Amino acid sequence: MDVQDIYQYFQNPPPIYITKEVGVCYVLSVLLEQGDSYGTALLQKIRASHSPYRISDTVLYAALNFLIGEEIICGYWQNEAGRGRPRRMYQIIETKRKEAEKLSRLWAEYLGGDRSADSLLSRQGADL
Repeated sequence: MDVQDIYQYFQNPPPIYITKEVGVCYVLSVLLEQGDSYGTALLQKIRASHSPYRISDTVLYAALNFLIGEEIICGYWQNEAGRGRPRRMYQIIETKRKEAEKLSRLWAEYLGGDRSADSLLSRQGADL
């Protein structure tokens, strides 16, 4: 390694893969901001909107399953014209919107740079 390698690293950093906990907050932020979505779109959006962050298929679907289990989101099938099989769409359950909003704020805080758990939670204050 030399100094030029360090500059190269910062000019083209490797992807940062997010965890299930962060993935839950990311999914909710997208659903709140854009409305209903499906898995592949969620995978593509993070790459397009939040480079260099990535989420693996496994982590994304674990986050979606967690949110379904907590009854914060639900899934439904949607047929699209010109597409052979229906897509599994996800939406926020209205009665859990407040909880979704609180969790999605953690994604914004995560992007803000201070990723310590104490900092993220303390900024949420009494809302949590």
